[in-house]
Amino acid sequence: MIRAGVTVSEQVKDKASGWSARLAKLGLRSDWDYLLHLPLRYEDETQLTPITRLRPGVDAQVEGEVIACEVTRRGRPQLVARLADASGELTLRFIHFYPSQQKQLHPGRRLRAYGQVRGGLLGVEMIHPRVHPVEAGEALPQQLTPIYPTTAGIPQAWLRKRIERALRDVRITDTLPPEVCARWKLPPLDAALHGLHHPPPDADAAALSEHRHPLWTRIKFDELLAQQLSLREARRARAQQTALPLPAQHAGLSARLLAALPFKLTGAQRRVWSEIEADLAAAQPMHRLLQGDVGSGKTVVAALAAARAIECGYQAALMAPTEILAEQHFRRVAQWLEPLGVQVAWLAGKLKPKDKRAAVAALAEGSAQLAVGTHALIQEGVALPRLALAIVDEQHRFGVLQRLRLREGGGDGAAAPHLLMLSATPIPRTLAMTYLADLDVSVIDELPPGRRPVRTKLIANARREEVLARVRADVARGRQCYWVCPLVEESDEVEATAATQMFEGTRAALPELRVGLLHGQLPPAEKTATMQRFAAGEIDVLVATTVIEVGVDVPNATLMVIEHAERFGLAQLHQLRGRVGRGAEQSVCVLLYEAPLSEAARERLRAIYETTDGFEIARRDLQLRGPGEFLGQRQAGAPLLRFADLELDAAWAEAARTAAVELAEHHPAAARAHVGRWLGARGALLAV
Repeated sequence: MIRAGVTVSEQVKDKASGWSARLAKLGLRSDWDYLLHLPLRYEDETQLTPITRLRPGVDAQVEGEVIACEVTRRGRPQLVARLADASGELTLRFIHFYPSQQKQLHPGRRLRAYGQVRGGLLGVEMIHPRVHPVEAGEALPQQLTPIYPTTAGIPQAWLRKRIERALRDVRITDTLPPEVCARWKLPPLDAALHGLHHPPPDADAAALSEHRHPLWTRIKFDELLAQQLSLREARRARAQQTALPLPAQHAGLSARLLAALPFKLTGAQRRVWSEIEADLAAAQPMHRLLQGDVGSGKTVVAALAAARAIECGYQAALMAPTEILAEQHFRRVAQWLEPLGVQVAWLAGKLKPKDKRAAVAALAEGSAQLAVGTHALIQEGVALPRLALAIVDEQHRFGVLQRLRLREGGGDGAAAPHLLMLSATPIPRTLAMTYLADLDVSVIDELPPGRRPVRTKLIANARREEVLARVRADVARGRQCYWVCPLVEESDEVEATAATQMFEGTRAALPELRVGLLHGQLPPAEKTATMQRFAAGEIDVLVATTVIEVGVDVPNATLMVIEHAERFGLAQLHQLRGRVGRGAEQSVCVLLYEAPLSEAARERLRAIYETTDGFEIARRDLQLRGPGEFLGQRQAGAPLLRFADLELDAAWAEAARTAAVELAEHHPAAARAHVGRWLGARGALLAV
């Protein structure tokens, strides 16, 4: 199969040289891919700087004659050349070089060199500058030089020529109607693309590189519009699907569960349950995200939704990403539902074959009405023939296809199960608007009565003895403590305290206390037993890795110590802090850090210290990490925004959402063409 826009001879050349795989890694297959392969930055080769006017730290271009060139062998071999113009001399240094470069730098050769200037023992120098031979008086370029994203073995010069050919050969048609462009004052697409690949010499190179130049407006708008159109189509397609209506039954299981709970729902829980109830009663599949900060009570709302499906005569499934979290869900939901006559099946990788066969059989025959487990729920041979509701906790930890398989795991396919996704990571508004526009979102924005915000303390590692004293004091008052470490075992590459080392050190420092160890490499049975002992109060200090990040609920634990807190992400720190403060007692989270801190680490620790508001932390986390890690889109394979920035371009995201409505309703053919151009087959994944 010949790639669009590439000749047969070039295709053969690519394969022979191994370029095909490299180009595919860059996403370069068709002419359109090359047109959208936009520069990372620009270099100004439109002017020359006399050597005597060079300043360290500044990129510059010089022209002169090579007066000397040699390979020095003091230590590592280096290629060193001296370049002279009428004003002075400059050293060109190559730490990695090829024989062809030494030939290119032959004395007497006239060259132009572009690079960053730095000070050296012999005066100013450039390390690995870009050089090319010229004739005396040769004209300078009349535009900024684009520097493109590339990979090993694909030269910039080849990319420029290939992109230039695409610009020459492709007739860039506009998918947007003129009135849309006029309304938002957008430049034509062909003008924007030509301008970004060939900016005029007076263009602001910094504004271009930082995506602030007006030429970028059209590209970012088109990308956001394609995403909004795709999500809008996903919602429309789901509205045409049928689902099993699950209306409330008189004196049904959900009502009995509410009456039997040892606590009353908060106002926020009642509100979101009302929203979910309305969705479940409809004949179209629910597609709802339930957000709630750590400890806000999402599990009981999920249990009510499962009870509604069961009271209507169907099955429900709850899938969680880790065995610890899944097992906690199982124990809590079974505690609520089994006394009401519900059979709950537990499925996880650690189950003995006999127990797994029994659980699978109970689900297949329908005697088990609720399945709780890990990804074992979507393995071959597991069937829920009357599945009407799929619940996915910490949904961003699963890929799109994993979530899809759970929904397809039951019934005859005539009716789609309702889908309820849970997340303890609040989604910032701009992120929800651009990535979750096809979802209905419910938010539990109220903690249960009696909960008190966790106090956060920043303590340098040099004051460790003070922390140990605090641990002793808390345990003496009958409380328990988590001590979290970033690694399981010592590593030469990362200077962080390992959990195993910390376990031994804590036992030695606190010999009078009962210390336990928990990490992901332990056998499942041992992990479960350790958590049960901690929950039962038989362990005073639990030394653990981030395996306890989600789902662990021990109200008596009031102290969380996070070792090397500077090495954790902001969302992780917030999740870990949420493991304490789950009872009425005042809880404390101690962030132990190793000085000096990097700027990024300082920003993370400042954010977690200043606020316990999950939405504010999520907003800052989005700024630090970007949407890919935040939503799990990388593992999912769904397209990320390549050009738009959710913080800087929030106004354009709003404009794109408005334009998507106009385009879909009045210009459907243009809408389809626009999505096809920007997303292609990848757009379909947004619908899952």
